[in-house]
Order: sequence, then C-alpha cells, then structure tokens
Amino acid sequence: MAAQPSPSQQLIGDVAPKLADLTDDVLFGDVWERPGLSKRDRSLVTVTALAALYRTDQLGFHLRTALKNGLSQEELVEAITHLAFYAGWPNAMSAATNLKKILAEDGANTAAPSGS
Repeated sequence: MAAQPSPSQQLIGDVAPKLADLTDDVLFGDVWERPGLSKRDRSLVTVTALAALYRTDQLGFHLRTALKNGLSQEELVEAITHLAFYAGWPNAMSAATNLKKILAEDGANTAAPSGS
C-alpha cells in the first residue's frame, strides 16, 4: 500500500515538486525536529509570525498544528490578542476569525475552557 502524500505534496507537489520535497525534508524533517524548541513553542512562534505578516493561506494549517502540538484555544486567543497591539488590528482580527472557523470545524469550540 502506498504512503499517503504529505500535506505539502497534496497542496503543491504536482506544480512545484522540489518545493514540496524541501518542505517535507528540510522544514518539517529537520527544522521542526531540532531540539532547541519544543514543537509547541515552534507552533506558537510560527502562528504569531504568520498572523503578524498576514500570511492567511498558511495560518489555518499552522493553527491546527498548534492545537495538535499542545497549545490551547485560550493560549492562541491570548497570543492573537497580544499581537494586535504589535502587528496591527486587521492581522489579529483575521487570525481570530481563522481560529474561530477552525474551532467550529473541529468541534473544539464546545470544549470546556481549561483552568489556569
């Protein structure tokens, strides 16, 4: 049975196969696996960078990844809210809207908030 193509292979593999390979092998195979930061922390950095730079095409994937890597809904909302004052209100509003859509799709918006 053939392996399922990676998300990057599915997204651009037919148009830009080398870019898809580099994404899989270098970015996710090396950079994301380095021991200096946890995947959770890498997700927080990536989500905030994408939101700040208004890279909405990539933001949804990385918000989902951040949730899988252990960031809570509350932590992502707090990061986005904080970011509004440094990266601009429209960027934060777009990121919050994107997160809301993902939470609704994944059913996570019905989960009880975690205590701190």
